[in-house]
Amino acid sequence: MTLRIDKPPFLITMDVIAVVFAAYLLVRPSWRRALIGLAAAVAGALVGWLAVWLATDVYNLFGVGLTPVTTMWTALGFGGVALAIAVLFRSRWWRKLVAVAAIPVFVIVAAAGINVDFGAYRNLNDAVGVVPYRALDLHNEHGQLSHSGIDYAATTPGPGSVIPARGEIGKVRIPGTVSNFPARSAVVYLPPIALTAHPPVLPVLYALSGQPGSPADMFTAGRLGPAMDAFAAKHGGYAPIVVAADQLGGPGRNPMCVDSRTYGNSATYLLTDVRDWITSHLRVSSDPAAWGVFGYSEGATCAVQFATAHPELFGSALASSSELGPTLGNKQLTVDTAFGGSLAAFEKAQPASAMAARAPYPNSLIVLGVGQNDQRYLGYAQSLRADAVRAGIRSELLVSPGTAHDWNTVRYTLDHGFPAMAARMGLTLPGAVTTEAAG
Repeated sequence: MTLRIDKPPFLITMDVIAVVFAAYLLVRPSWRRALIGLAAAVAGALVGWLAVWLATDVYNLFGVGLTPVTTMWTALGFGGVALAIAVLFRSRWWRKLVAVAAIPVFVIVAAAGINVDFGAYRNLNDAVGVVPYRALDLHNEHGQLSHSGIDYAATTPGPGSVIPARGEIGKVRIPGTVSNFPARSAVVYLPPIALTAHPPVLPVLYALSGQPGSPADMFTAGRLGPAMDAFAAKHGGYAPIVVAADQLGGPGRNPMCVDSRTYGNSATYLLTDVRDWITSHLRVSSDPAAWGVFGYSEGATCAVQFATAHPELFGSALASSSELGPTLGNKQLTVDTAFGGSLAAFEKAQPASAMAARAPYPNSLIVLGVGQNDQRYLGYAQSLRADAVRAGIRSELLVSPGTAHDWNTVRYTLDHGFPAMAARMGLTLPGAVTTEAAG
């Protein structure tokens, strides 16, 4: 279950096996049967291409377009399975056995190729949704909402211990005390400096997954842990405390980070219950500059919503593939389902409306990331950035080369966008994150 399915040793091995199977199945005793097999493979590939076209261009089942790479692997998978099925007829028993054995190989190879294109799963545990983290031990952390601003080093109460090389990731339960929201367990990252004997006050980064998804996705697919550890290694062990809370309440739900009768009080959960848990369990700053939101897709839309509607709580947002605002894909459906039929409430919840109403923003930052091949979301990002600039929000647009609406874009956005967010949080100020100050 921990075998890396996104690395060359697995991918190349499976590709070679698939090619061998395909070659054997195509070589038949007569040229007519060989042509039948080839025709079946071509027909299967066309069916796969047609399925992608219908799913994306006609019915828009996923809400995003699929890349040519994903289309190619889908077509190859369908083609391989069709070839194997064709060989099952009028062939000797051993060829039938080979054909049956080839079907899962073709499916696995196609799925693995699509997975690499999306950059989603490292191993089978990730693919089946196994959370690889234990319950988090908070060590020396304790609840404190400090008014020290972003001078984190000044909050270290005394000589510290040796700073670990890496931070710690674990699961926590954040109850919906006020919201009654049915949230799943959150995943929290404590940076190395938080694991010392005298941890300082630190900034906070919310991390919100896409939909469908779970909090752990931001660490397994998003690689948040290694990214934060790499930053901490260059800044004396300092990095934000990352809290990946569950804004969905289930993989198939889309509450859109608003309060509604249909999906529950997702906004209240994140803005009240999660914040209360953080301040009662961790040493964090009360300064909005020290609080940011990072999200992907639905979570990215939430990040923009919160940063624009609540600048008194969040000073920055890092959004990878954000929508223009809360949506279920259809405006009327969204208004009826999440806003009680109130068009005015729907419009008020849109980031563009929030920015127009609250402008100018004196100290806010929004970094928008999008894949080069994700044209629809590129348009969204450009529109959001234009609205942000008009509202006086410092805004940056990052375009990830050669990627689309996928986790490769998320990691690009994190790698290239987090430095600006870290600076906004005060993590790159002289003296604030030095090893000497930490210890």
